[in-house]
Amino acid sequence: MSQEKKYLTTASGTPVGDNQNSITAGHRGPTLIQDVHLLEKLAHFNRERVPERVVHAKGAGAHGYFEVTNDISKYTKADFLSEVGKTTPMFIRFSTVAGELGSADTVRDPRGFAVKFYTDEGNYDLVGNNTPVFFIRDAIKFPDFIHTQKRNPQTHLKDKNAVWDFWSLSPESLHQITILHSDRGIPATHRHQNGYGSHTFKWVNKDGEAFYIKYHFKTDQGIKNLDPKVADELAGTNPDYHIEDLFNAIEEDNFPSWTLKVQIMPEADALNYRYDPFDVTKVWSHDDYPLIEVGKMVLDRNPENYFAEVEQAAFSPGNFVPGIEASPDKMLQGRLYAYSDAHRYRVGTNHETLPINRAKSSVNNYQRDGQMRHDGNNGSAPNYEPNSFSDAPKETPENKINPFDVSGFADSVPYDHDDHYSQPRSLFRDVMNDEERERLIQNFADHMSAVTREGIVERQLEHFYKVHPELAEGIAAKLGVEVPAHVKE
Repeated sequence: MSQEKKYLTTASGTPVGDNQNSITAGHRGPTLIQDVHLLEKLAHFNRERVPERVVHAKGAGAHGYFEVTNDISKYTKADFLSEVGKTTPMFIRFSTVAGELGSADTVRDPRGFAVKFYTDEGNYDLVGNNTPVFFIRDAIKFPDFIHTQKRNPQTHLKDKNAVWDFWSLSPESLHQITILHSDRGIPATHRHQNGYGSHTFKWVNKDGEAFYIKYHFKTDQGIKNLDPKVADELAGTNPDYHIEDLFNAIEEDNFPSWTLKVQIMPEADALNYRYDPFDVTKVWSHDDYPLIEVGKMVLDRNPENYFAEVEQAAFSPGNFVPGIEASPDKMLQGRLYAYSDAHRYRVGTNHETLPINRAKSSVNNYQRDGQMRHDGNNGSAPNYEPNSFSDAPKETPENKINPFDVSGFADSVPYDHDDHYSQPRSLFRDVMNDEERERLIQNFADHMSAVTREGIVERQLEHFYKVHPELAEGIAAKLGVEVPAHVKE
């Protein structure tokens, strides 16, 4: 460590002579506007907070690496997945979805699971959750959905009427809310939860063959969850419980890890699969497409500064590398735009030049200027393309996207199926045991007990009855209401 004494300076590097007293006209006179150090400190302090994320505001992050453990090169030409033993530095941010920056970690809420791989071909961001599905399947509904999870515009209170009104009118949410109200709705720690890409993505190999895939990060620590009463107690006594746990585990060299596995569907299968494979409210059967191991993710380094690394970390599902592309998933298609746009607004136009977001590979383009440009501004002329300069960046045709067929008419159309019940039914009937089903029913009833607007509970019970009569009857009994008679006919 350098022994050179550090001198306090202004942001422009000017030495500060007195950081304890403002410049005033005498001992009792007014403060002078010429005290530029005072003005700089006050002005900067007023601007120390960037706008918090609208969703995923509360989070924890860590650095680590990803190591390939299985040869999957026949499925993708992505360089960072090209050979067994290859390692890639990465950063992950865990988060809750609906809460604000100061909210508690142990609330019942999906957890964000966002991974940034710093590959030799640029950054690859995989932005997922700790659940394999989502509440909605079209991005056009996302702002409305998130409004229901936030605060009532009149009372500024959380609004269970809005939550259940929306869910009861959006039956595609049944699969996700069943997982959310199960034991896995409150993970014990960030280390004891799985992560999922949730969406369907496309892999392309060196021969141009395409495959659709689903990502599964399986925790090597094992799944552990919190009892709701314990979670409520922690929310009051230690609202930063998950952030603290992750930091301390890594600080104590207890490095958490996850095994990445994928489901792989040949491109041709997508046309005839029993569910639309691009519907993010559905999972693929493991019998049809078994999990194939890819590699291991290990977290071994805490951030040096929370704001610079965790708060300013910006992930986008649109950050692909050659060999990995988007699928027609409607939610994914909307997120390709929305995430980067949110970061341009929240952090700034040049957010990708910040150290935490900057690619380890060379970045060369013709984008210039904008707020907070600090990286050389992409050099001297030219700032346009095409150009005749021999040393200017040129496109690489071999990295064009994999061509795919499109057909049909342009219209605002839904997915071509409305089976919102069979997968949550299988989860309730075939996966959960009796105790898990009872806890699910209790959790649903507890959450719905605050609903006061007429018709919402009855409408939701109709959906639950279509999932399974035992589910609807159990919830109704705990709420002291009846399942609507016409549903049983």
